[in-house]
Amino acid sequence: MAEPGLFDTDDSDGSGPPAAHGGAPLAVRMRPQSLDEIVGQQHLLTSGSPLRRLIDGSGAASVLLYGPPGTGKTTMASLISSATGRRFEALSALSSGVKEVRGVIDMARRRLTQGRQTVLFIDEVHRFSKTQQDALLDAVENRIVLLVAATTENPSFSVVAPLLSRSLVLQLKSLDDNDIRQVLTRATTDPRGLAGAVSIADDALDHLVALGGGDARRALTALEAAADAATADERDVVELSDVERAVDRAAVRYDRNGDQHYDVISAFIKSIRGSDVDAALHYLARMIVAGEDPRFIARRLVVHASEDIGMADPTALQTATAAAQAVQLIGMPEAKLALAQATIHLATAPKSSGVVAAIGAAIADVHAGKATAVPPHLRDGHYTPAEQIGVSDSRVASPPGQGYRYPHDDPGGVLPQQYPPDELIGVDYYEPTDHGFEREIGPRVARLRDIVRRR
Repeated sequence: MAEPGLFDTDDSDGSGPPAAHGGAPLAVRMRPQSLDEIVGQQHLLTSGSPLRRLIDGSGAASVLLYGPPGTGKTTMASLISSATGRRFEALSALSSGVKEVRGVIDMARRRLTQGRQTVLFIDEVHRFSKTQQDALLDAVENRIVLLVAATTENPSFSVVAPLLSRSLVLQLKSLDDNDIRQVLTRATTDPRGLAGAVSIADDALDHLVALGGGDARRALTALEAAADAATADERDVVELSDVERAVDRAAVRYDRNGDQHYDVISAFIKSIRGSDVDAALHYLARMIVAGEDPRFIARRLVVHASEDIGMADPTALQTATAAAQAVQLIGMPEAKLALAQATIHLATAPKSSGVVAAIGAAIADVHAGKATAVPPHLRDGHYTPAEQIGVSDSRVASPPGQGYRYPHDDPGGVLPQQYPPDELIGVDYYEPTDHGFEREIGPRVARLRDIVRRR
């Protein structure tokens, strides 16, 4: 019941996924067939590690492989299944339901009576409903199947707790540029790949690495298309123009690990801060085309929403956070729309550094030692009886919480009362500007301070 297309093969005896046929895509043909061919993920493959034992055939725990696309999740499943000749079954959460899951489990149970264990690989397990995931629990717990599930979503939020507790969660990392370069170079010479039919010009290789963006499958797909373009013109060298023509992207001078990386993101943020929406969109486009990690861009937008806009437009943080969530949920290329929307919102929003100044001043006072006792009436008096902590002693002015005035008892919802420690009475940390929403907040803050601090 293996899902067609997952491995592009025809398994004759069911003993693990066999090698891909010659007509399969380059990314499938170049899938590692041994530990020695795996690029990256060395943090998971050290001697004695759970994943290493599984691939060596000595492990028995089900695993959830969590990581970005193109980092080797399917490859790991292939190697685990072939380590000891286990039967391999693959399902895709996009097209399989409870019926298919139970069918695989029933076959696995029958095989187990014959002494053969089944490896069940489920791609995109986060797309399974709770009912579908629950259908796996008994089989995983009783080791009727060895589950290898792959997900690009954080399993803490996308996988049901019972299944999570029965599996090892192993996080794969995006491949770095050197990893992608190694994958591409191997693919040009390996008999399973291009078998030396073409070579790659240095600038073309650099562009392919950037286009990969940590995703080996994406990089290999681009290489295959570029190699086809070169051979169609009866040339044996893949040039930059072949890559550009194949993937319809212009080369961008951008090194994700060098000065350009920092220069472009700096210009991006400064353009937003300076309210130049067009320049901000230009730098965003440069990062997107060059294959910058969209999560990195989203994180900078979230920080900027509080750092340079803050309460001048409180919805800016909501927009930036929503864009970051969209990046996680749908990925690229569609997530570029959410990033662009957030960029436009932040660039056109009124600006204020009030949040940065307020928390900076407060932290500076704490570092300076201005963190004396909390006023007695603000202390917690709910859980520990006063006599147990000595407040019945005549030397203690009052038990915790005594004297606290409940603001909701006042019709206006605000009462005069001391909140800061004694040495910080009257200190103002937050200073609203007259930009955007802070124009309304400023007078309100002044009125609130006047009421609260009134003696």
